[in-house]
Amino acid sequence: MYGIIGGSGFESFIELEREVRVRTPYGSITSYIGRLGGVNIAFLPRHGIKHEYPPHKVRYRANMYSFYKLGVKRVIGLNAVGSILEYMRAGDIVVPHDYVDFTKSRGYTFYDGPRVVHVDVSQPYCPELRRSIVKAALDVCPERLWDRGVYVATEGARYETPAEISMFRSLGFDIVGMTGCPEAALARELGICYAAICLVTNRAAGLQDRLTTSEVLAVAKASIPYVAKIVELTINRYLPRERSCKCGEILAEAEFRRTG
Repeated sequence: MYGIIGGSGFESFIELEREVRVRTPYGSITSYIGRLGGVNIAFLPRHGIKHEYPPHKVRYRANMYSFYKLGVKRVIGLNAVGSILEYMRAGDIVVPHDYVDFTKSRGYTFYDGPRVVHVDVSQPYCPELRRSIVKAALDVCPERLWDRGVYVATEGARYETPAEISMFRSLGFDIVGMTGCPEAALARELGICYAAICLVTNRAAGLQDRLTTSEVLAVAKASIPYVAKIVELTINRYLPRERSCKCGEILAEAEFRRTG
């Protein structure tokens, strides 16, 4: 089974079969189970069924652990982002290759002790899953695709200030959002393949006069059909059925063990 995590509305493109409530050590999570292009899918609304959790209160550990309990091995994260670069347009697709975490108060790990685990994030996103997403996006919207990018995550719930965006640009970041971290790292700790499809919904603060949530939602709604097509092609055409990446083996050498 494949997992998709994103905002509300994407479920309209899945042949829904049922809702399932999964109990985790971090709370219970409700997901939709269905099929996309004939493949079994678990879709999880990141912010809750009623969009009741703002970015800094999203239950990131419960969300990812629920996928783990469902037996999901690969997860695609869907994120709305702002462009830090002037030449990116609303409606563009970015498949990030790296991220920087500027969040402050989230549950960042499943290993708070007594086990101590340090996972390798030399390749922050699953390379096999990333390649498949890029191939699918080239089929769907090649003129809108950015196949690399550095995603910077901020705490929210407010948008960023012009000075913050200026700093991020000077540091070499490309897109900014509030939900991509610690999601990717938590997936890595569970041995789950994870990669993101980032939809540019706006230019970040300082690149336009003002930013409204209604603007972001309008772009996101209009873009759902081709984002859904990218996901479908990724899973059904380009992603190998068996994993050849190392994501599932990451914990083998990650745990600190005292010797002597």
